[in-house]
Amino acid sequence: MAIRPKRIFAQTVKELTQLGRDGLSLTMALFLPLVLLLLFGFGISLKVNKINFAIQDLDRTPISREYIATFERTTKFNIVANGPNVDVPKLLDQGKAAGGLIIPPKFARDFLRAMRSSEVQILVDGTDSNTADIIRGYAKAINSTFIANQRGNSVPPVSLLSNLWYNPGLETLKYIGPGALAITVTLFPPLLAALATAKEYEQGTVLQVYASSLTGIEYLLGKASAFWLVGMAEVLFVNLEAWLFFGLWFAGDPTPMIIGSALYIACGVFWGIFIGRNTQVQSAAIQAVAFTAFLLSLQLSGYIYPVSNIPAAIRWISYFVPARHYILITRDAYARGVGWLGVWFPVLALALLASLFFFFALRKLQRMQVDS
Repeated sequence: MAIRPKRIFAQTVKELTQLGRDGLSLTMALFLPLVLLLLFGFGISLKVNKINFAIQDLDRTPISREYIATFERTTKFNIVANGPNVDVPKLLDQGKAAGGLIIPPKFARDFLRAMRSSEVQILVDGTDSNTADIIRGYAKAINSTFIANQRGNSVPPVSLLSNLWYNPGLETLKYIGPGALAITVTLFPPLLAALATAKEYEQGTVLQVYASSLTGIEYLLGKASAFWLVGMAEVLFVNLEAWLFFGLWFAGDPTPMIIGSALYIACGVFWGIFIGRNTQVQSAAIQAVAFTAFLLSLQLSGYIYPVSNIPAAIRWISYFVPARHYILITRDAYARGVGWLGVWFPVLALALLASLFFFFALRKLQRMQVDS
């Protein structure tokens, strides 16, 4: 049986009309992603500044005081205690300091003798491993600065110069922002589609669909088109907000982002219809979508930490999470600007996932019609 576009259009209009009657759901779908983007954009930062830091100086010489001053001059540490009687381990135990420096006696003598470096001890609270690594990195950089200043113009055998590509200022927003765009439009398209599908079962109105001449594919495409349009409106709004509030704009060719967004929203909508058909209860549909669409996207997409950090036993699941591939597209669009050469595979992956979820939903709907 041939697919008739007029029937698909009629089904789309019907879904949009029903959605328009529920003003609260439509408002939440369009504006809550904007609130989430603001929370992600302003509330999440990978920078760690003003770390509470304690220093015990057992040497008390001009060299040791200059060494301490190097730590004080940076904005990275907030010196909460400094002196010969400071008990650094105790301050760590009490949570008053996240790190500490212990300068041993004879520090200056050992450092000046044959221009050798004296040993100092850095104690770090390892409860938060990310912050602990950052503290160690800061301390290492400050130590290198002190040595370079004290040794004048002496040149080391190898001079290492680094250049940061794509994000030379190490702006957190250029890492968090594009990923936040993906996460904020992850929840509502599948949720609305799942609720609409489950609601038809709860109220029994799905029987009218069975009695009509609509085929399974016409019903699926018509219903999906309505929520796909709502999802694309969300994409438009969050991109405008990202530009107005965070200054994010396309760094290169925008077509991978546009096509990727269309496929990403399609993945969510088809998955939502599949969930709604399987649960047939709105409360269960909400829980299923919240877990499969939102929580998995947040945890397995590489938004906050690299996918390579995920244990190999569950890493394979991330390949079936559309947000993993879409975040690669958004980060290229707003930070790298490489274009199709860099993101053709994520776009292809989204196309394959959209086709897979479409097939799952269609199979369920066709079986539904046969069973009825």
